[in-house]
Amino acid sequence: MARQLRLSSPASASSLFNRLQLDDDLEADVRDLYASTETRDLFVTVDDPKKHVSTMETYITYRVSTKTTRIEFDLPEYCVRRRYQDFDWLRIKLEDSQPTHLIPPLPEKFVMKGVVDRFSEEFVETRMKALDKFLKRVADHPVLSFNPHLNAFLSVKDLNKRQGLALLTKVGESVKHVAGGYKLRARPAEFCAMGEYLDTFSQKLGTIDRIAQRILKEQSEYLTELREYGTVYSSWATSEEELQRPLEGVASCVKTCCGALEDQSESMSQDFLPVLREYVLYIESMKNVLRKRDQTQAEYEGRLEAAILRKQEDRTPMPVEVEKCQDKVECFNADLKADWERWQSNKRQDFKQLLTGMADRNINHYEKCQAAWESLITLLQDKQTEDKTSETN
Repeated sequence: MARQLRLSSPASASSLFNRLQLDDDLEADVRDLYASTETRDLFVTVDDPKKHVSTMETYITYRVSTKTTRIEFDLPEYCVRRRYQDFDWLRIKLEDSQPTHLIPPLPEKFVMKGVVDRFSEEFVETRMKALDKFLKRVADHPVLSFNPHLNAFLSVKDLNKRQGLALLTKVGESVKHVAGGYKLRARPAEFCAMGEYLDTFSQKLGTIDRIAQRILKEQSEYLTELREYGTVYSSWATSEEELQRPLEGVASCVKTCCGALEDQSESMSQDFLPVLREYVLYIESMKNVLRKRDQTQAEYEGRLEAAILRKQEDRTPMPVEVEKCQDKVECFNADLKADWERWQSNKRQDFKQLLTGMADRNINHYEKCQAAWESLITLLQDKQTEDKTSETN
């Protein structure tokens, strides 16, 4: 339900009011979150990135810490180090062994050389946050969190030797649901609606991402000009004694605005854009699960049609494999719908937090700039009073 929001002053009070309104709108989601937290028995964290340099390669590893009370684990706490390819291995294994479920996406592995330094502090920090979110989503899932490959990932010290990661390729990205020569007759309405929603959502995110990238570029160019602008006032102040204080005041204001804009751009780059990219990848993961569901349904329809024809000819009973195919479809449908609801709930929480944070950061940016220019007005008024006093004397 849409609500009319009152604007109040100062801006920070308005920000707080808006956040309370958002929290009220999300009351049901928050209750579910608290309930899941209270019953959670598996906690994972990805942090402490370290750079490793050898004669063959240079790479980053991350500390993966686990606390659990589950009986599937031999110990209550684990601490291992993992690199990106280990996370990639885990995701492939989850796709292979849990084909009916939505597997959270990983951040993209490859970056454009010369554009992004994959060993820079900013890139490593952003990737670490994305890997942490991936692992937390898997650990919070009621089915994926019990996968034995996750257990090995969290607990085994030398995962490479145990699982043969060095030789692993993406040949089996997912369990192949071969539909043979069968073609899906019609996707059920509820799954058609899912596909249409994903297409529309993908277009919206793509548009926002492109515009945000242009804004970042323009902000960078503006920041360069703004810094040069402030330097002119500082230089002018050294040669104009009567205007020295006001000119220095302007230079100081411009410097403050530069810092505020720099913080705003950094936040957009490190906090806002990664969430958009994560959900673009999430959409691809969801579409992949939908395709596999369709393949399973097509296989069932094809086998069922062939069995019906045979039954009409020689009255043979319905083959067991047809019933198994039907069970697969029903299992796929149930798992996909459950994961869809969970994904929608997570999406609402993520984007409410993202947009609230964006609003707060914009308000903070403009408050800093406003305070800087208001201090200049005070300085100029004081200067004017001093000049009048001097003239009177």
